[in-house]
Amino acid sequence: MSPAPSIPFRETKVTPMNTTRISRRKFAHLLGAGAAATALSRAYSAAPAIVSPASSPPAGIVRLSSNENAYGPSASALKAMTDSFHVACRYPDEHADGLIDALAKVNNVSADQILLGDGSGEILKLCALAFTGPDAADSAGSRGRGKLVAADPTFEAILNHAQIGGAEVVKVPLTSTFEHDLPKMAAAAKDGVIYICNPNNPTASITAKDKIRDFIDQVPDETTILVDEAYLHYVDSSDYETVIPLVKDHRNLIVARTFSKIYGMAGLRCGYCVAQKPTIDRMRAQQPWDSVNIVALAAAVASLHDAEQVSKGRRLNAEAKAFTISALEKLGYETIPSQANFIMTDLKRPVPPLIAAMKQQNVEVGRLFPALPNYMRITIGKKSEMESFLAALRKVMV
Repeated sequence: MSPAPSIPFRETKVTPMNTTRISRRKFAHLLGAGAAATALSRAYSAAPAIVSPASSPPAGIVRLSSNENAYGPSASALKAMTDSFHVACRYPDEHADGLIDALAKVNNVSADQILLGDGSGEILKLCALAFTGPDAADSAGSRGRGKLVAADPTFEAILNHAQIGGAEVVKVPLTSTFEHDLPKMAAAAKDGVIYICNPNNPTASITAKDKIRDFIDQVPDETTILVDEAYLHYVDSSDYETVIPLVKDHRNLIVARTFSKIYGMAGLRCGYCVAQKPTIDRMRAQQPWDSVNIVALAAAVASLHDAEQVSKGRRLNAEAKAFTISALEKLGYETIPSQANFIMTDLKRPVPPLIAAMKQQNVEVGRLFPALPNYMRITIGKKSEMESFLAALRKVMV
């Protein structure tokens, strides 16, 4: 495998912007309001699509660009969606409580350590709002410029949210083995947030569990650690573990999860985080009311009780991934060892023209990640989709 390119350590400073933050009422049992009506109406009007198997992209298009689960939600989740339509006229408070209780049980934490979000994307945004930028206050109430420290490359959403809020963003290159460079990340952060996507998007690589555990133990309490575990269900390495059990001893630790990946609910938008109650309260203060719709809540509860969804999804992903990587190796292209439902492959030339050429072949692949300009990110879909990808790649690589 080719080593990661040498990328200079850099700091990105952003001029603060005049942004408006929306605060929510201090009722712990409410999640929010306004957006729910729109989300519910969209879910209800889309009923025919929800009751059928996972809908496909437009005819002839193979979509391998967004790390989605091509198999869709479980049968029990689909049934729960349709069964929830008759309560679409109600606010989702009670359903939110039901999902929170289920998540607390699954993760062995208390209900007040769970915060739901409109996908884990909202969780990342709330972390940026609460802990980065000139308006971020620490636990003592003092205010300062909380920075955001993240790997390069990684999932960019929280970096964008932090920049919009006027925070300083520091990017630390991954190591030559595509792990997070935790010592450098710790040295760069004196306050604010350190973001660790593990498995990492876009590289699909993991940072070893012992390194993560030691890192969490050593980072001072005034620095918030956000670990994004969106892809944990796909991991089969013994060198990985969730860090949720560490939350009880670390008030500065937040763990983000989503139903978008293994549970196939990307279009429904449902995620959550686990943290200590003071941290949850501080994030909740930034959240609009009822941000998770009632259909997503029902599907999420059903998904948690469907163990086959995870095991089957992991098996199907592993089979299609092994098939694809083997074919790429025969073509002479190396892939970063993947612990997710996507791969990052070195095509030995700049990928923007190749991404465009693949689209002309009706295959959509991942966007450019500037830190790895010769690497293409490919979502692992069904085997037939991967066959279409390989056929298109052979055409554009001539």
